[in-house]
Amino acid sequence: MRVQVLAVGRVKGPLGSAAEHYLTRAERYWKLTVHEVREGRGDPPAVVRTEGDRILGRASGEGKLWALSRAGRPWSSRDWARQLERVSVTAHPSVDIVLGGAWGLGQEVLDRADRTISLSAATLPHDLARVVLFEQLYRAGSILRGEPYHKGPAS
Repeated sequence: MRVQVLAVGRVKGPLGSAAEHYLTRAERYWKLTVHEVREGRGDPPAVVRTEGDRILGRASGEGKLWALSRAGRPWSSRDWARQLERVSVTAHPSVDIVLGGAWGLGQEVLDRADRTISLSAATLPHDLARVVLFEQLYRAGSILRGEPYHKGPAS
């Protein structure tokens, strides 16, 4: 199944190697691509609009679009696995996962999303959110294959 991550900006500093580590692991399970769009400039509403336009311009439009937002529905690792498995058996087995920048995602992106998901009730810096996302994609793949990485409950 194809998973495309659309993210604002690049991962900088020490989180870059952590993001790369989990991205490489997640690629074992998914046809995973990452497209980074440039951060916007100016006042926050203009930044969110510009970044949203860039993100939607890169979205495939073929499968599902999932937006990551603090205001979204929280998913457990097993939820990630179940939802990815559901998409994998559809006519268009692909999902675009959208990760906003410092000001989050605009309403246009959230309105286009099939699902809005929260990685945490806390606000995460987008670099850290990307590490968490890649790790959850890796964990979901290991859950679906019954591999020992996930040590959580069986249900």
